[in-house]
Amino acid sequence: MAAEFDTSHVKNVVLLGHAGSGKTTLAECFLFEAGLISRRGTITEKNTVGDYHELEQERGNSIFSKLMHTKWRGYKINIIDTPGYDDFVGEVLSALRVSDTGIMLLNAAMGVEVGTDVIWQYTEEFKTPMIFAVNHLDNEKADFDNTVREAKNHFGNNVTVIQYPLQQGEGFHAIVDVLRMTMYKFKDAGGKPEKLPIPAEEKERADMLHKELIEAVAGNDETLMEKYFEKGELDEDEIRSGMKKAMINHDLFPLFCLSAERNMGSGRLMGFIDNVCPGANEMPPQVSVKGEDIACDAAKPVCAFVYKAISEPHVGELSFMKVFSGTLKAGTDLINETTGVSEKLNQLFVMEGNKRVGVGELSAGDIGATLKLKNTHVNNTLHEKNVSYELKPIVFPAPNMSIAISTVKKGEEEKLSAALHQLREEDPTLIVKVSSELKQTIIYCQGDMHLAVIKWKLQHQHKVDVVFEEPKIPYRETIRTAAEAVYRHKKQSGGAGQFGEVHMRIEPWYEGMPEPAGLNVRGRDIQELPWGGKLVFYNCIVGGAIDQRFLPSILKGVMEKMQEGPLTGSYVRDIRVSVFDGRMHPVDSNDISFKIAGLMAFKNAFQLAAPQLLEPIYQVEVLCPEDLTGAVMGDLQTRRALVEGIDAERNFTRIIAKVPLAEMNDYSSSLRSITQGRAKFKMLFHEYAVVPFETQRKLTEQYNKVAGEEMVG
Repeated sequence: MAAEFDTSHVKNVVLLGHAGSGKTTLAECFLFEAGLISRRGTITEKNTVGDYHELEQERGNSIFSKLMHTKWRGYKINIIDTPGYDDFVGEVLSALRVSDTGIMLLNAAMGVEVGTDVIWQYTEEFKTPMIFAVNHLDNEKADFDNTVREAKNHFGNNVTVIQYPLQQGEGFHAIVDVLRMTMYKFKDAGGKPEKLPIPAEEKERADMLHKELIEAVAGNDETLMEKYFEKGELDEDEIRSGMKKAMINHDLFPLFCLSAERNMGSGRLMGFIDNVCPGANEMPPQVSVKGEDIACDAAKPVCAFVYKAISEPHVGELSFMKVFSGTLKAGTDLINETTGVSEKLNQLFVMEGNKRVGVGELSAGDIGATLKLKNTHVNNTLHEKNVSYELKPIVFPAPNMSIAISTVKKGEEEKLSAALHQLREEDPTLIVKVSSELKQTIIYCQGDMHLAVIKWKLQHQHKVDVVFEEPKIPYRETIRTAAEAVYRHKKQSGGAGQFGEVHMRIEPWYEGMPEPAGLNVRGRDIQELPWGGKLVFYNCIVGGAIDQRFLPSILKGVMEKMQEGPLTGSYVRDIRVSVFDGRMHPVDSNDISFKIAGLMAFKNAFQLAAPQLLEPIYQVEVLCPEDLTGAVMGDLQTRRALVEGIDAERNFTRIIAKVPLAEMNDYSSSLRSITQGRAKFKMLFHEYAVVPFETQRKLTEQYNKVAGEEMVG
């Protein structure tokens, strides 16, 4: 089966917006209006094409992006429905990477929500042409004018009204379109509207908005501006071409009206996508990692980009891709530029939610899927053998939450490891690390909702029960003063014995410190520690008290103890060690003797040098609604936060604070609870800082108690 649509007739649209803005319902309207489905499903009835996953139906909201397609007046329109919670931002980013137009839904009863602001930042990075659609205009609390004001305040005056409601709230049934200067009147059941003249009492407002629209279009095109000055008007074709150009340049964002719930306004929006929004071949060419332009041209060599992967029971891994150039035919062999592996794409599909429809080929600009690629992952580029293309990868955000994970049943560790590997293949925002330092498997994710999905998949899809617990904190140990210690290791048990004596001085290390006072420096070894900080090791031996060949063994002993510090068993950092004297035995001295002597001398000196525990401090940035600033600040202060800045950003407040990692474990769920999901945060490691004395005392006591129990055991 050949491709039904050529490159110039494919449009890729992504539905965006805060949770509850109506994206999935609008997708149902699009499919219904185009005749792909005979009845619109609903979220409450759990029968939408988009939210087909058992977990989504259970929770009542989108968790994964869904690819659908429909046909509209000779065009194929690929529709990607995305989740609205920031925990699932990876799904949004991957969808934006392959889309040519975004539709940002705004809830008329809520205005611009924080999730909308978050997503907008990503659309600006991708320079995605954008449409705004004010939805829920039939809600009793709908406020169209306020929503438009907030949209202009948040996203700039390039937000341009194309439609406004004649009434809003329960009486919403008519939309005034100032592009076509027509009123669309709907029946109670929605669907196809009646086209009527604009009422006389609305003419002045409609004319004013029409003029603003024309000026916005003309203002971004010198040729159109000249025509507008000459004629005082632009015809529909001129407006259409001007709007398309302005949208591609991110200079104009048309705003439409909707009640997706009642299917009012969706057909007109589909018509606008068809008439005005850019096709895949009208967007700027992709730029490869090497700086080459890859034009959307079906006649060029094949270049496809894998933006998403899912694992389906009884089927295997399904890889979603966009064909950026060429014509990809089923059975084609392509090279994975990232891995160098040749992949055969035996089958090609277009998607209708969870239904796969086989096709013989996919033309440039189109989006589809294939099964069972051997060694291809998200962000990989596939291309023909005679070229060498690599497209720029999606950059996923750093995680906001970490948790330790283990199996309920002993012996299922390998099963868990395999399951986590599979989840990581599907979800690049999930990071899994086995920490030898903490002796835990740690997963890093976007928040508690993301974590709940991970747990559900492990239990239901991979049949492994897991428990989560707070990850241990990667503390660091250091010292505040200088100290000296002598340790003699002596062991005699018949035959050759063990003997080594080390005299050692340790000091807090800092950049630019003077050489050790009163010692004769003969050598220096600077160790950049893998866990941060330094060990500076001085050889200050005189008179051959210890043979040079034993110094590496002393260093090895010191390093071994630095990997399990005397206070809490944490890594030690920023220490200067000077070995200045010692004794050897002509027969019994060996490497193991001096390793043990070095380790114990270091441990004893450390205990005398005012040992200090350090904790990781993170810079936390919170974006929350203005009216919730006090509550968010209050919560941060209970977490030993040092607030460094508060900035107003339109209707939001940005709070920047330094917070100990030990206080951030439940922050994702706490912030969601405080703000009803209307805030977001990100955190990045900043520095290690001194732990409060009382905290250090408790942690040291806990460590000594556990260590004592282990020795007794």
